[in-house]
Amino acid sequence: MGHWFARNIVEPGKLPLLVALTSFVVTFLVTRVITRLIRAGKGPFGNVSTGGLHIHHVVPGVVLTVLGGFGAVAAGRYGAAAVVFAVLFGIGAGLVLDEFALILHLDDVYWSDQGRKSVEVVVLTAALVMLVLGGFSPLGVNDVTEQERQNRAAFIVTLVVNFLFVLVTLVKGKYRLAVIGTLLPFVAIVGALRLARPGSWWSRRAYARRPRARARSRLRTYRHDRRWDRVRRRAQDLIGGFQERVPGRGSDSS
Repeated sequence: MGHWFARNIVEPGKLPLLVALTSFVVTFLVTRVITRLIRAGKGPFGNVSTGGLHIHHVVPGVVLTVLGGFGAVAAGRYGAAAVVFAVLFGIGAGLVLDEFALILHLDDVYWSDQGRKSVEVVVLTAALVMLVLGGFSPLGVNDVTEQERQNRAAFIVTLVVNFLFVLVTLVKGKYRLAVIGTLLPFVAIVGALRLARPGSWWSRRAYARRPRARARSRLRTYRHDRRWDRVRRRAQDLIGGFQERVPGRGSDSS
């Protein structure tokens, strides 16, 4: 059954990636459920401490990610060992990225507004991996024909142009579009052509002597954020459990 699934449902060599993604998503969801139970004071779970030191779950996550990553490199893309190490890597990555905000801010911001970045990074990571599983290649290489692949000049130009679109999108302060644009080039093109976000590198340099462009940029950003922030926060509340505000409880799980 497993061989049939790998042969007919998943492209050859992509089974470990599918297993890693599944482990990653399941680990994140289970971790969020447990941390919400701890925060609410329910269930048998509790924070892990030793010698008065609180052990965040990013610690075992790093260990599992290292083991799974190096093991996957050694095992290759085929065989039972590749699947086992993919599971370890997925679990480790789920634990690490669930506390991405803690790593970023070097502070326990798990249930704060800054902690929402963890949920956003997890969702974005899962989406990008699913795109790779679906057959998309970085920087639109999948759109290049076999003839263009043989023509090295055209192939390199395609890569460079798509990379430039991603780079422009990045310096315009549109980080999500830049990341997604590495797999979906038309997203990067849209981000590169539209006005930069206020405070971005592009805005500070290109709009320094263009007050009308700065005003349009602020207005467009305000309208965009007003339209989508509420939707984004509701999704984060649903996934990450930020709506459960229980004063006096611990802020994290093991």
